[in-house]
Amino acid sequence: MSDANLPPLITTPPGRYRHYKGMLYDVVGTVRHSETLEPMTLYRALYGEHGLWVRPAAMFLEEVVIDGLRQPRFRRVADEPADGQAG
Repeated sequence: MSDANLPPLITTPPGRYRHYKGMLYDVVGTVRHSETLEPMTLYRALYGEHGLWVRPAAMFLEEVVIDGLRQPRFRRVADEPADGQAG
C-alpha cells in the first residue's frame, strides 16, 4: 500500500506528558501498526530504564474516570524536570 492510500493518522503532538498516575513521559511521535495500520503513540518513560512504549493513539488521547473525576489519561505538561515523579 502506498502512503497516498493509507488512512489518516490520529496524531499525538510530541512533547512531555504526565500520566494520570503521576509519571512523566516524552512522546516521540505517531506511528502505524505494521499489520492493522492502527495509529499508535510512541513514547519514552522519563524514569527507570527510560523504556520505549507504544499505545493506540486513541487510547493515549482518551479520558479516564478515576475516583469519579474525568481526566485525560495523559496530560500535556510544560517542561517539567525529567525525574518522572509527580510534582
